Amino acid sequence: MHSWHFVMHTLEPFTPEQSDTIDGLDSFADGFLGPEEGPGYSKFVCYFPAESLRDAMVQALERVAEVPGVLIRSIELTPHSLDHNGMATPAVVPAFEDPVV
Repeated sequence: MHSWHFVMHTLEPFTPEQSDTIDGLDSFADGFLGPEEGPGYSKFVCYFPAESLRDAMVQALERVAEVPGVLIRSIELTPHSLDHNGMATPAVVPAFEDPVV
């Protein structure tokens, strides 16, 4: 099984309530999904073990769905992601058949 790295950017910064929810959820305690906040933005830095990048993204989105009101606007493969994932160039992930979040 491969460990995949990617960054999920939220549509809006976390509210204080959302941050509190994230801090209290066991599904965020294993380090696979790390929330980050800054002035005017929030994101999740993700390291997920999975058979494919798509499967890793689905796992991450399922966890994000546990936080009411958090929507993901984009998923980024950073230069670090490409290096960690062993990819020479960004990959195109096929569209999901059913909405995940």
